[in-house]
Amino acid sequence: MKITITIIIAFFLKINLINGQQPYYNDVDLNLTGIPLKNALATKIISTHTNDLSYSQAREALKIIDLEPGQNNNVLLVYGFSNDLCPESSSSDINHRRRNKNDFGGGNTCQWNREHTYPKSRGTPNLDTFGPGADVHMLRASDVDRNSMRGSDKFATGSGNSGTVGSNWYPGDQWKGDMARIIMYMYLRYGNQCLPINVGVGTSVVDDVNMIDLFLQWNAEDPVSTYEENRNNYLELTSNQYGQGNRNPFIDNPYLATKIWGGPDAEDIWGIFLTTDDLILEKNIEIYPNPVKDILTINVNELTLKSIAIYSVLGKEVVSIDHSNKLNVSNLPVGMYFITVETERGKLTRKLFKK
Repeated sequence: MKITITIIIAFFLKINLINGQQPYYNDVDLNLTGIPLKNALATKIISTHTNDLSYSQAREALKIIDLEPGQNNNVLLVYGFSNDLCPESSSSDINHRRRNKNDFGGGNTCQWNREHTYPKSRGTPNLDTFGPGADVHMLRASDVDRNSMRGSDKFATGSGNSGTVGSNWYPGDQWKGDMARIIMYMYLRYGNQCLPINVGVGTSVVDDVNMIDLFLQWNAEDPVSTYEENRNNYLELTSNQYGQGNRNPFIDNPYLATKIWGGPDAEDIWGIFLTTDDLILEKNIEIYPNPVKDILTINVNELTLKSIAIYSVLGKEVVSIDHSNKLNVSNLPVGMYFITVETERGKLTRKLFKK
């Protein structure tokens, strides 16, 4: 299969960790992994959280940051869902999808209120309605009835629309990634007061008994939305009326969670990190000698070799072979090339020098 020079260059930019991250993280060592990276990000979001909002200010903030993208009147409600059979804008909106931003209240008819995605009572101690209980990264606009249905139930595996799962709560396919990234943020920002294991049902990960696999799975399965990005951008800026000064790192790049806790590979929005498959390829594939004069040997060790191809710097395929680990390159002109080795875990591309 043809490979363009653009793809090849992009691959090496990825390996070399060319800075593509949001500038907010310029003073964070993103080469860290595991708990050291968790601690570095925690330090960042704690130190930049310079504006603590009151509970009433948090409510007003939701009227701005929870607006449905592209319009100015309706807040988009967490746990709500789309259904073409039921008009979402009607007064009998059984899908609890959106409400007028001014219809805030405690009634149960077409009103919305503040949902604590990390329930106050599950904090240790209770989150209350200030500090962590008023952190707008955690609060979301929700239909009053829907909010009451969830109560303080733990999050658990489910599918489809939001609803109860036994004695627990599934936030819905559309919202599960949002919830995972919020819980991860709260853990970094408030530490032991907001442990993920206290708010979700799952198995603890190997290196951190407080994190569970459920949130890592949801973070990978449900990509970041424009809605989440808009909230994050507003809350960083203290020049905004209700800006807190800090960001949620896992909205900026879900793969940061993978670097800290492992689990399934989440999206690397910045495109600067090696995935688990990348690391496996790097570990197992050997290409030698390099520079090469005539016979090139490729070992894939525990992997299964599918094909090998060599490309010029302009992206033109000059040599290819299937299911063999030996290449005769004696006829190639002297110079630099790119070699791509394909296995069942993906493709590895490296520079190759012909002498």
